[in-house]
Amino acid sequence: MEKLAIEKLLGQSVRNWRHQLEIPQEDLARRAGFHRSYISDIERGERNVSLKSIEKLADALGISVLTLFAGVDSKSGSTPLRTDEMVDILLIEDNDNDTLLVIQALKRANLANRIYVVRDGAAALDFLFCKGEYAYRRTNDHPQVILLDLNLPKIDGLEVLRRVKADSRTRAIPVVVLTASKFDDAIATCKRLGAESFIAKPVDFQNFSAMTLQLSLQWALLKPAPMAGF
Repeated sequence: MEKLAIEKLLGQSVRNWRHQLEIPQEDLARRAGFHRSYISDIERGERNVSLKSIEKLADALGISVLTLFAGVDSKSGSTPLRTDEMVDILLIEDNDNDTLLVIQALKRANLANRIYVVRDGAAALDFLFCKGEYAYRRTNDHPQVILLDLNLPKIDGLEVLRRVKADSRTRAIPVVVLTASKFDDAIATCKRLGAESFIAKPVDFQNFSAMTLQLSLQWALLKPAPMAGF
């Protein structure tokens, strides 16, 4: 049921964004490197699409993955918040299905912020400290919230958390740990290292909403509107 909801959500969002941006289906397929019939199947919600394919679609549309999932509502005609009014969420998660569930929970919580997804601890640290493939990033351009899975390849989540909280440049970034069990032995360590909150996996709207209220993310993740005259 969850998978079906994700497929239908993705299909509707791709179709709505394509129409809003006035991109023919054939052009979108060419930009993303897919066949037109594949795009057609996606828009009908009849394809089980990998995260990599979703990223290609978002790139072809010129939007982020999370913005794609927060697409235009076909019933109300409303559009998502502009991404230049947002700050960022860093999701550190190597499981594609869990990543999609988090994105869906964000969408249902009406958070359309730009989200960056990295799939291992080494890439996460490179992103945060502007090294390696992320050396082009500005050192003061930090995400406002980190959603962190503990079971990561290369460098595990506990070590990522330890380094984030040990460095003065990143210490103030709230870290929300994604964990498979509320009784995980690692939770005590996470608390000691400075994690702000926890979300039980698999992520759904209910447990995500509880965390959202706790951290007041609705306020923390939105940049204040510019003052008149500035």
